[in-house]
Amino acid sequence: MSDALVCGRRFRTFNVIDDFNREVLGIEIDLSLPSRRVVQTLDNIGMVRGYPLKLRLDNGPELVSLALADWAEKHGVTLEFIQPGKPTQNSYIERFNRTYREEVLDFYLFKNLNEVREITEQWISQYNKERPHQSLKNMTPVEYSLFTRNTENYTIPWY
Repeated sequence: MSDALVCGRRFRTFNVIDDFNREVLGIEIDLSLPSRRVVQTLDNIGMVRGYPLKLRLDNGPELVSLALADWAEKHGVTLEFIQPGKPTQNSYIERFNRTYREEVLDFYLFKNLNEVREITEQWISQYNKERPHQSLKNMTPVEYSLFTRNTENYTIPWY
């Protein structure tokens, strides 16, 4: 996604969501997010959560890069690209992006990137830990993940 600071300078976000429990795993924010930064973000998440079996991605230039393909091969991750112009093939992230846009990016006027990052981190915590989702039996993403792990006794890969 992209937005602008009050000074007019554009910034981008790279949003990573777990399809299973709708948990926000990370939102990277900067003036530009080249493929190496995307790989670094995914590595940081992977070191904490374990590496996913599959990633569903759009066709942005930073996502169709050799660096990401090499990362995926190294970690045994399948890259699944949606068809260009078919955002419904990635509906969870599209729905999430709309929510993030309305509740954070369109709601605040940001002076600098640190402000965007701080507000986003607070919002992620609230989204993951305090906000029930109807699609998750009215549990938060964190509650749903714990409930599923406890009742079905398996680890949920993010993808």
